[in-house]
Amino acid sequence: MVCPADHSDEEKRRGRDMPWSTRELAELAGTTVNTVRHYHRVGLLDEPERRYNGYKLYGVGHLVSLLRIRRLADLGLPLSGIGDVSAGADRVPDALRDLDAELRAHIERLTKAREDIAAILREQSPAHTPAGFASVASRLSEADSSMIHIYTQLYDEEALADVQKMAEADTEGLSADIDQLPADADEETRRALAERLAKTLAQNLIDYPWLTDPAAHLSKSGLVTAETFVEAVTELYNPAQLDVLVRANALAREQLPGGPAEQPSESS
Repeated sequence: MVCPADHSDEEKRRGRDMPWSTRELAELAGTTVNTVRHYHRVGLLDEPERRYNGYKLYGVGHLVSLLRIRRLADLGLPLSGIGDVSAGADRVPDALRDLDAELRAHIERLTKAREDIAAILREQSPAHTPAGFASVASRLSEADSSMIHIYTQLYDEEALADVQKMAEADTEGLSADIDQLPADADEETRRALAERLAKTLAQNLIDYPWLTDPAAHLSKSGLVTAETFVEAVTELYNPAQLDVLVRANALAREQLPGGPAEQPSESS
């Protein structure tokens, strides 16, 4: 029997003779009068008897019930499930297991958020930097950063990790040069930049073969991905930048082993 303190017979007698008011019950349970009334409304806490003047008379049973409800609420159980749990229903273990799974997932999300915040602060990156890209945020143009945000909804985590590696490998400032390319850039400037970019793209296609067939890494359908990509690049890049991207992509594929550049000519 748990009995941490003894009381005089007079105190015990007075306690039995003096039921608690709603305010006193709420104070004992560490909650509010409105909360007690809400528990009455939703059927979690039984309504007590009333005095001749209409005031409620709460007893020990009500206090214990209220404390149990508060305990389950503190654990995170929704009020809609507390009735079954407090009544000892068969689904109690399942309800707690489900809650534990939700809490574990929530903790994982919070832990990931803290890691991302730490990386953003460490790298002094913009707060909106896509997850995992804090270390390369300073190299990303506004358009590139926007595209990566869109990629997070189109590709899986493995693909995004590879995109991050590609961004890290841009040590020649290609992204910055493309970002600074004016819409009326001349032919020679476009050609030179496309050739530079093609070398990087060709190496990416070799290092990350899935780029030529990304179907296994898509989180949306191929059609949705293609339509979204076209809409995004068309809006985010100016005509000269788009021209460079298209040219560079074609040149990169020609440079791949077995590409057109390595195919024997008909006269050979």
